[in-house]
Amino acid sequence: MQQHGSYHDKVNIENEKRLRKLCRELPSFCREFFRGIEPVTSSRTRIAYGYDLKVFFHFLEEEYPNLHEGPVKSWPVSVLDQITLTMLEEYLDYIKLYESDANKIYTNEERGRMRKTASMRSFYRFFYRKQQIKNNTASLLDIPKKHEQAIIRLEPDEVALLLDAVENGDKLTKSQKKYHNKTKTRDLALLTLLLGTGIRVSECVGLDIHDLDFSTYGMRIRRKGGAEVILYFGDEVAEALLNYLEERKKIIPKEGSEDALFLSMQKSRLSVRSVENLVKKYARTVTTLKKITPHKLRSTYGTQLYRETGDIYLVADVLGHSDVNTTRKHYAAMEDERRRMAAGKVKLRENNKK
Repeated sequence: MQQHGSYHDKVNIENEKRLRKLCRELPSFCREFFRGIEPVTSSRTRIAYGYDLKVFFHFLEEEYPNLHEGPVKSWPVSVLDQITLTMLEEYLDYIKLYESDANKIYTNEERGRMRKTASMRSFYRFFYRKQQIKNNTASLLDIPKKHEQAIIRLEPDEVALLLDAVENGDKLTKSQKKYHNKTKTRDLALLTLLLGTGIRVSECVGLDIHDLDFSTYGMRIRRKGGAEVILYFGDEVAEALLNYLEERKKIIPKEGSEDALFLSMQKSRLSVRSVENLVKKYARTVTTLKKITPHKLRSTYGTQLYRETGDIYLVADVLGHSDVNTTRKHYAAMEDERRRMAAGKVKLRENNKK
């Protein structure tokens, strides 16, 4: 097999470039933080931290201009000891709704505030452990409460309708129908793959042709944390992929996308955003009440797999969850349903009443 990872390597390189650019706007001690967490984080995680820190220091500069002399870039790490718990709490309140330098409005719901709180905790913990600051103030922050929401997924009949919509295209808009015949085989293969394996959208777009093995019905993917694993697919997925590969052979890809499995109409590797738009386009023809994304297709697969097997550990392994409790949390309602089914199944005494 050829060396895998060209797509992921490119993504990592681009992320590193973006992180370096971000670091030029941050205090110099932030670079030490990013170097320190590199062995245990992905480039995507470090970029997320970078943007969080940019917003944090922008908030401090805007709300507390006298916190320290000179521009933010020149601030020493000791400035973290000057930041009180109240200031950190004000920051979490600030990110609910704030404006960027480009006059763009940003909002953060519960999930966003939770992640940014975790970012601040990691940031402070790093320098506190290195004994560069006296107080780990961020550890006193309360994690914003996240209200549990019902998991959105497609029911089996909706899955069938979605795949029918891709094949037929009769519910698409007039402008969408213009390109449908050119993309429907690719789109059907892509959606069948997502629905039939539960892989993440990033794992899907990162697939190369040589990652597929039709003798074993296996495919090699790069997981979120960077580990390579082999997942297996069934007959429906295999048929849809083989049909698409016949068309794929006739396409001359752009330079850099020669190995990519899924190509855009511009003949370059399909992007995550393109897949998100593609799923949204077809899902709207099936349901307007549910906001269906690639991740919701992943939840749909996980639900169906759990219904068929009842094995939460298998579902966690196939979906690539590092902690089975993450999986259990997502499928708690179904576990409760199964427990209810157990009631009365075991008889303690025979009913001898006449």
